[in-house]
Amino acid sequence: MVDRMHAKDILIEGYGRIREEVHAAVDGLGPDDLAARPAADANSIAWLIWHLTRVQDDHVADAFGLGQVWLTEGWEGRFDLGLPARDTGYGHSPAQVAKVRVASADLLTGYYDAVHEQTLGALRALSATDLERVVDDSWDPPVTLAVRLVSVLSDDLQHAGQAAYARGLLRSTGA
Repeated sequence: MVDRMHAKDILIEGYGRIREEVHAAVDGLGPDDLAARPAADANSIAWLIWHLTRVQDDHVADAFGLGQVWLTEGWEGRFDLGLPARDTGYGHSPAQVAKVRVASADLLTGYYDAVHEQTLGALRALSATDLERVVDDSWDPPVTLAVRLVSVLSDDLQHAGQAAYARGLLRSTGA
C-alpha cells in the first residue's frame, strides 16, 4: 500500500524545488555576472536570489516564531551590504538593488541552504491543524500558515525563474 502524501510532504517537495533552482541560477557565475543587470532598473541575479532568500527567511521565521537565519547565523555580516538589518529587498529602488553585490555564488547558496534547512525543520514538524493557524490577521481574510507558506513558495519560484532568465540573457549576449 502506498503511503498517503501529507500537505507537509508536498510543501517540503515544493521548497526543495526552490533550492534546485537557486543553485542552478548561480552555478559557475562570478561576482560581475551575479551583479549584472539586463537594464538599469532591472534586478540582478544576486539581488533576486538574495531577496527570495530573505523573504523566505523573514516569513518562515515569523510564522514559526524562529529567529531569522540572516541575523542568528551571522549572514548579515558576511554579506555586508550596508542595508538595514531586517531589509528583505521589498520595494527596493535601483540604487538599493545595486548594493546587493556578493563575492561569490557560494555566499548566496550558503545563505539559501541555511534558510532552507531551517524551513525544512519547521515543515517537518507541521501537523494538519498547524496549517489552519492564522499568522497574519491584518488581511481580510486573515492569512493562515498554509496560505503564507504557499505564498512564499510561489514568490520564491517566480524570483528563481527570473534569475534563470537573467542568466540566460547574460549567456546569450556573451556579457
